[in-house]
Amino acid sequence: MSRFSRLLRSGGPFLGLLLVCGLFALTEEREFIFTGGNLKNILTQTVIVAVGALGMTLVIVGGGIDLSVGSVVAFTGVLGARLLESGWPLWTTVLALLATGAGIGLINGAIIAGFRMMPFIVTLGMMGVVRGGAKWLGNNATINAPADSAVGLLMARFNPGEFWPLPIGVWLLLALAGVVGVLLRRTVFGRQVFAVGANETAARYSGVRVATVKMASYGVAGLLFGLSGLLQMSRLTQGDPTVAVGLELDVIAAVVIGGASLNGGVGSVTGSLIGALIMALLRNGTNQLGWQTYTQEIIIGVVIVLAVGLDKWRQSRR
Repeated sequence: MSRFSRLLRSGGPFLGLLLVCGLFALTEEREFIFTGGNLKNILTQTVIVAVGALGMTLVIVGGGIDLSVGSVVAFTGVLGARLLESGWPLWTTVLALLATGAGIGLINGAIIAGFRMMPFIVTLGMMGVVRGGAKWLGNNATINAPADSAVGLLMARFNPGEFWPLPIGVWLLLALAGVVGVLLRRTVFGRQVFAVGANETAARYSGVRVATVKMASYGVAGLLFGLSGLLQMSRLTQGDPTVAVGLELDVIAAVVIGGASLNGGVGSVTGSLIGALIMALLRNGTNQLGWQTYTQEIIIGVVIVLAVGLDKWRQSRR
């Protein structure tokens, strides 16, 4: 691999972030985009996608994909609001949401590994099942969390005009990024995830329990998706069964923009975080410029295609 290719792989997400910042710095709205309050807003908008991207990184590095992210976020958000409305304590509700997300992920992993089915098909089906479950649980209506619940503090923006203090959710994201980074790079499980994604057959012949690794990857990812649902509920202070439609595209795009390969075996936590930040910056910056929503969607779609094309180029160079 050439020096340029190595530099592009390791520093590509940083260069992409600098490029996006540079483009917005040339606009007349830069004095509004790069204020402390707006930067806090961008980081807050990044949290939900980035937490989901941490889980998706495990799945994509392992050679899989999960399209049920948005539905899991909606379902756990509705479930959390319903439990709080019923008088459940906050910490019990949090554990229930994490367990629900992990359970859905384990079901995905068990079907994919046990029946050798395509992850795309399995998680596409689960996307519909869980979204329908969210609408059933919420009776096709939003459920407001109790006004005295502390759940809203997770994503609350105190002193919104200034950069400090950052919401609790931002610090939680950074802590989770450290944990997932260590899990992926410093543990036997993490090395096995890379091995399965790079060459599943070789990993199996090397003694790796491929089915167990896949189930664990989807289970951890589901847990993180459930946490994204909790954070979404905190941000909205309600559970909405129609929320997070298309979130899976943002999450997958963040991971791919961050340098992960859809073929598996390549990816990093840092890259995924930067990818999520690029997505949030693009949306926020185009909003500040007054661009229409469809223009934002076109730009983000082009960015995703370019990121996948760059990955294919890197694969051909290897």
